[in-house]
Amino acid sequence: MRIAFSADDRNATTDAVQAFLAEAGHEVIHPATSELWPELGAAVGKAVAGGEADFGVVMCWTGTGTAIAANKVPGVRAALAWDTWIAAGARKWNDANVLALSLKRLSPDVAVEITEVFLSGIAPDADESANIARLGEMDEFRR
Repeated sequence: MRIAFSADDRNATTDAVQAFLAEAGHEVIHPATSELWPELGAAVGKAVAGGEADFGVVMCWTGTGTAIAANKVPGVRAALAWDTWIAAGARKWNDANVLALSLKRLSPDVAVEITEVFLSGIAPDADESANIARLGEMDEFRR
């Protein structure tokens, strides 16, 4: 898969996630041209919504800022995950297409586990299709 990635800082956690993505055979793109976390999140969101990437991973100190920025892009469903259950649920029940992670509060191993689960091919729950479709319709609120 093609994964858009950005982080507003570099540490062992961001390095571990990027290494995992590469080792798992994903093509990693870095669409951001800014170091500001709002621009980083939005750039990944645009790459995913525009079809340049299958999924996105954004990282900042809490993960919240880059998630908010990515979610400003119509078609993006960014989810902040701090464990594998949240990551799996974000894919299953919300059809999330961007994963947001804290680069300060997650250990490298945990961040990799979360990313692996998020990208593991979990399909959206058919029982949630109406809710997921409604999220797409709500993009009109941002236009």
